[in-house]
This record gives sequence, structure tokens and C-alpha cells, in this order.
Amino acid sequence: MRDLDKALADIGAIRSQLAAGTAFRGYGPATMAATSAVALITAVLQHSLLDDPTAQPLAFLLGWAAAAVLSLAMIWVEMRARSRRHHSGLADAMIHQAVEQFLPAGIAGVLLAILLWRFAPEALWMLPGLWQVLTSLGVFASVRLLPRTVALAGAWYFLAGFAVLVLASATHSLSPWTMGLPFAVGQALMAAILYFASGEADVED
Repeated sequence: MRDLDKALADIGAIRSQLAAGTAFRGYGPATMAATSAVALITAVLQHSLLDDPTAQPLAFLLGWAAAAVLSLAMIWVEMRARSRRHHSGLADAMIHQAVEQFLPAGIAGVLLAILLWRFAPEALWMLPGLWQVLTSLGVFASVRLLPRTVALAGAWYFLAGFAVLVLASATHSLSPWTMGLPFAVGQALMAAILYFASGEADVED
């Protein structure tokens, strides 16, 4: 029984090593473009429905939380389907590694939102910029699994995040556009990168 457990553990380790050295093809450009549209639509809806987002921070946060959940659900469904098609037996290990890259930034973003809303609501104006910076860290963490040019999207989110922080510091107000436009552009850029790279010539082997 002990030999069987060791053999299974060795097989698991080998699969993880193979997954680590394989370019991940679970993200599709169409879904990334769709998440760009979700960000833009959310910004338009909040601009129309929220008279003063700064005075309605919970509605602002819940709107973007719903947009994030919808986007993640679309990415997850496609990621599983594409991974089964492109990675076959390594699909589960590849998905695990892809999620592992973004998980710290995602958890930090959720906890940061809860912390600011609960204990420092006067600082909520910083949240859009901070979310974009955290997204950039998640993108940079995934570069070794994706086309190298995906770093351009990471750079966009990084620069956009700090630009949003500088702009918002003048008024200390929340705006749907400081969330919607950077994420719409960033996700559209991701879609273009994945489309032109095609998971072939521009990936780490």
C-alpha cells in the first residue's frame, strides 16, 4: 500500500512538472473580449443608475462584484472546455496552475474591498486603482504560462492603476469610468494578444 501511495505521488509530481513546462491554452480571446464588454456595460449602467457612487459605495461595489463574478464564470467555463481539448490528460493540472497564479491577487482584492468598506470607507476612492494594480500582478504572475506579450496587458493595468489613483486623489470620489474603461481596455488587449499569439509562436516552451 505504501508503494502504491508513493507511485501515485510520483505520478502527480511528474504531471505537475509537465504542466509547469507547457504553455496554457485555456484562455480564449472571445471570452476575454466578452469580459471587456461586461466592464464597459457595467460602467454605463452605473453611470446611468447611480446619481453619486461615492454616496452609494455598497451599490458601486456590488455592481462590480457582480461583473467580476459573471466574467470569472465565463472564463472558468471556457477554460475547462479549452483545457480538455488542448491539454487532454494534463487539463486538471494546467487549470490548477493557472488558477494558482491569479488566486493571491484575487483574494487580496476581495479582502481589500471588505476592509476599506468596513473600516475605512473614506479611502474607498482608492479601490479602483488598487484593483487594477492587483490585476497587473496576477497577469505578470501568469506570464510564464501564457504568450510573453501578455506582459503588455500587465503593464497596462499597472500604469492605469496608478493613473487612476492620481486622478481620484484630486476628488476622493468613486467613478464607474475609472473602473470600467481601464478594465475594458485591459481585457480587450488580452483578447487581442491571445488572438494574434494563437498559443503557438509567442509562448514559452
